[in-house]
Amino acid sequence: MLRRHGHSFRTRNAGQLDRSARRVMGTIEACRTAALGGHVERCNDCGHTAISYNSCRNRHCPKCQAGAARAWLEARAADLLPVAYFHIVFTLPAPVAAIALQNKAIVYALLFEAAAETLKTIAADPRHLGAEIGATMVLHSWGQTLTHHPHVHCIVPGGGLAPDGKTWIACRPGFFLPVRVLARLYRRLFLDKLRTAHRAGKLHFFNELVLLADTTAFDTHVASLRRTEWVVYAKAPFAGPEQVLAYLSRYTHRIAISNRRLVALDDSHVAFTWRDYARGRAQKIMRLDTHEFVRRFLLHVLPDGFQRIRHYGFLANGHRRAKLAAIRSLLAVSPPSAASADDTPTTIEPGKPSVPCPCCGGTMTVIEVLPGTRRRHWPRLDTS
Repeated sequence: MLRRHGHSFRTRNAGQLDRSARRVMGTIEACRTAALGGHVERCNDCGHTAISYNSCRNRHCPKCQAGAARAWLEARAADLLPVAYFHIVFTLPAPVAAIALQNKAIVYALLFEAAAETLKTIAADPRHLGAEIGATMVLHSWGQTLTHHPHVHCIVPGGGLAPDGKTWIACRPGFFLPVRVLARLYRRLFLDKLRTAHRAGKLHFFNELVLLADTTAFDTHVASLRRTEWVVYAKAPFAGPEQVLAYLSRYTHRIAISNRRLVALDDSHVAFTWRDYARGRAQKIMRLDTHEFVRRFLLHVLPDGFQRIRHYGFLANGHRRAKLAAIRSLLAVSPPSAASADDTPTTIEPGKPSVPCPCCGGTMTVIEVLPGTRRRHWPRLDTS
């Protein structure tokens, strides 16, 4: 779709696209084409020859997420515990989402911070759990129709370490933490952090939000948000660690829209499927002008280097291995086998075997590497 309509979109919106959006568009357009180079393979048995072009590996590309997701999941399988797992979602209300769209790096980071602090604070309270918990959080910024709807999905083991680190405290069966309590603390923490960022001059406002640059106008806006209910909801607990992995495989490396949802494309419109959750998840088809479709897709391009998968509590990267070993000892369970995933991009070299021959099933061997006509970007992947 971008190869067909990307140039006209850039021409119409010249001067309005930031560097990240331009780079993502160009990279996806070049994905698996001669521009990025590739290699020639020949079957050792029947002599069949095939050319394969390199993928872009950009995290916004619908073609390039499967491999990254598999590698990430192999690494995360070693972190799973034999306990119940819960799924909690923190969302931003529409007025804050508008601010986030103009300040993605700052506001998305505050969303992570506020959600993590909320979970850890309420879980540490003896009236609720009284323990140090762990959480893996994934940022999504879209709704089913590609509108801007920032929220974080949190996967949380159902329990935590006692303050002295000598006991595992399990949550009540089927219940983790009260969502109303979580929602109110989350609202307060996030708005306090947002106000601090405004006072520090870290937020910038344009177009219809330009008046919020004024401190008084901003404080009035924030005060109104303190009187509304914010949405935090908990889904039914997972049936077991295997279901957690299945869920993560769908959510961690998901992008705003996948190729399988696209149903039609012509010179002026794109049609895609979406689920109407207000009508019992009914599947419908939406038809958008091609430029509007590209505009909505680019709403979800993340700032360069922004990490959208993060770990907190006893799952934080700095001490995860040691904490998990201590928890497994308390639970009297053996550690899983070590993961061997390697997310480092590799280069296919001549003489190395590849996939089986599509004609006879024989061994395909790379006989030539094809250079690309443009530099291949290796954006930081979500592999933490």
